Amino acid sequence: MPTTIQKPSTSKKAISLKRAAELKKHTQDYLNRKSDILTGIEAQKEIQESKIRILQVLGATEEEWKDWHWQLRNRISDVKKLAQIINLSPAEIRGIEKVGQKFRWSISPYYASLLAVSNQDCPIRKQAVPTALELVDGEGKDDPMGEEFTSPAPCITRRYPDRLIINVTNQCAMYCRHCQRRRNIGKNDSHSTRDQLEAALAYVKKNPEIRDVLITGGDALMLSDQQLDWLLSELNAIPHVEIKRLGTRTLVTLPQRITPELCAILEKYPPIYLNTQFNHPREITPEVAEACNKLIKAGVVLGNQSVLLNEINNDVYIMKKLNQELLKVRVRPYYIFHAKQVTGTGHFITSIEEGLEIIEGLRGFTSGLAVPTYILNAPQGYGKIPLLPRYLVAVEGDQAILKTWEGRIIYYPNKHTEAAVEGWTGEEVI
Repeated sequence: MPTTIQKPSTSKKAISLKRAAELKKHTQDYLNRKSDILTGIEAQKEIQESKIRILQVLGATEEEWKDWHWQLRNRISDVKKLAQIINLSPAEIRGIEKVGQKFRWSISPYYASLLAVSNQDCPIRKQAVPTALELVDGEGKDDPMGEEFTSPAPCITRRYPDRLIINVTNQCAMYCRHCQRRRNIGKNDSHSTRDQLEAALAYVKKNPEIRDVLITGGDALMLSDQQLDWLLSELNAIPHVEIKRLGTRTLVTLPQRITPELCAILEKYPPIYLNTQFNHPREITPEVAEACNKLIKAGVVLGNQSVLLNEINNDVYIMKKLNQELLKVRVRPYYIFHAKQVTGTGHFITSIEEGLEIIEGLRGFTSGLAVPTYILNAPQGYGKIPLLPRYLVAVEGDQAILKTWEGRIIYYPNKHTEAAVEGWTGEEVI
């Protein structure tokens, strides 16, 4: 007589379908917002219209637009010229003029094409265009990181045991309004001298524990190809230097800088890691994708360090789309920095709780590749402090109480494995 197999009242498939439906609900709120958060690729019609207007204002050609030297020579730093590109109210113009007397500002034509023409709340505009808010910040400091007290040699900033920074220039393609080193910008562009760089290299050579060197500024890629080639070759010849890093925002503000000639130089000195700073999805354009592709073909590893900025990206859906879009152009989200208390930048500062909420809204809700580490820099140069939501609720006896990404409370065994096998020789199973 055949055996009758009783079918469970709730099949494995039914359980799986129920769980899949629960997970799908977790995505709906983001999908409802996603289409409203445009990338630079999705906003190309508007950006191209701005580009045409800028070319007309500057009397330039398409070929000149592609030349990073032309972009640098034609940075916009005059409010009258800016007013021909975007709509500015009389109050905004007065504010820009006043800020310009204290803080330098300059915008590459390329980045200016990303600015919304009429929207004062444009997140790109807020990063590039000065406002009178920069003059009412009473809490910021010129050097909150105390870099002048962590510089044991010219151009060097050292805050960690095995790595350091070499500051090579004060020049950038654009002077971001939230810049942490705005004290160094001054009125003129200035690269570190050969004597200063040789002194910095001598310090690296004398300290064999230094295995990781970050070249930054300013912007590392503001150096000429020849200067970069020389500096990278010098670092590459130091046996204990294992990693060379470049700190640059040109991928965001001047992707034209990523030329075949530059890539040929970078390809000679692996491993090279390039850290950049995308803060909003609108900054990811077709030019960015092309520049990233060139760097990757040259063997450069790309990472992103966003800064958490009020009314720009302190929103979990903006950060989620930014990080997902970065992965599509093969840039790994690495850090979200809590904005530093720099003079004139107080209006960008968020609360720590906002940063933690964003991380909590990413972890589990998107792939781990799209979840950077939230970092606060300790004042006076004491280094980065990672901040995490509280997933470990408590440890009680031999169990840990944990909270999952969905907020479920889980009790997990917390016994030390060695205690469980104390005295065991293995003969018991022979």
